[in-house]
Amino acid sequence: MASSCGGSHGTPEAQQAAMAQQENAITRSLGKIKHKILVMSGKGGVGKSTISVNLALALAAKGHKVGLMDVDLHGPDVVRMLNMKGVLEPPTSADALIPPLTYNDNLKVVSLEYMMRDRDEAIIWRGPLKIQAIRQFVSDMDWGELDYLVIDAPPGTGDEPLSVAQTIPNVKAVIVTTPQKVALADVRKSINFCKTVGVEIIGVVENMSGFVCPHCNGTVDIFKSGGGEEVARDFELAFLGRVPMDPRIVVAGDDGIPYLTTDAGSPASKAFAEVVNAVEVRTPVKGFVPPLPMADMGGGCACGSSGCK
Repeated sequence: MASSCGGSHGTPEAQQAAMAQQENAITRSLGKIKHKILVMSGKGGVGKSTISVNLALALAAKGHKVGLMDVDLHGPDVVRMLNMKGVLEPPTSADALIPPLTYNDNLKVVSLEYMMRDRDEAIIWRGPLKIQAIRQFVSDMDWGELDYLVIDAPPGTGDEPLSVAQTIPNVKAVIVTTPQKVALADVRKSINFCKTVGVEIIGVVENMSGFVCPHCNGTVDIFKSGGGEEVARDFELAFLGRVPMDPRIVVAGDDGIPYLTTDAGSPASKAFAEVVNAVEVRTPVKGFVPPLPMADMGGGCACGSSGCK
């Protein structure tokens, strides 16, 4: 990445000047982004990255300009979940910004994994390096004009979500939980973290809320149900919806094919669409006009006449 951090060398004055330069770059970059959404959870294994990836994809599919930033530095999964290839290309000059990966016309992606030659290499970093990496994800990348920047954070309330809260003013949080008590106990800590650092909470998503049978599409509450809604009510937060488990989601994630945004007829996809709509309503983009639907080339045109040419 570009050397905006100043490193550990040079005089204190030079380091201070480099930090000020980076602050200006962060301010410029964030000034072009309307909404910043931090997707976080109190514990691991609740499907937070799945929610992050599919939220970004769904907003992009609606016509929004979206960025997806993976700050789960020790376990970056976003690039693999989207089956994206390529590695970081060095900037053309010392002052040039670095292009993110492009998933489609509406979605840009940045992940530490995209910057590594060996994607199986372990990231063994202490706090200061992680903080600097997150700052450079904002300052050195060419995000351009965005309606939404979705930020996938690691579980817990450590360096990464704290760095996001301190680096990105006005960032808002979507809290992901599962219904069982051990997850709900941890999600309360995430909610209190947001209150402590002044991060507004958009709402709570209850993921893995029931299991969808792949044969009959029936739902069984193997992890209970309703816990996320109860927590939202206790803290007077918006409940964004509950998304059931579906074995096809796991297969799709491993194959790099985002299931929740492609199989619109499944219970999980329908439930997730409601979550996306709830997020969009709470973070409106002024002046946004959704694109007109394309004509179905297989069954006539958009006017409904099968004989129209």
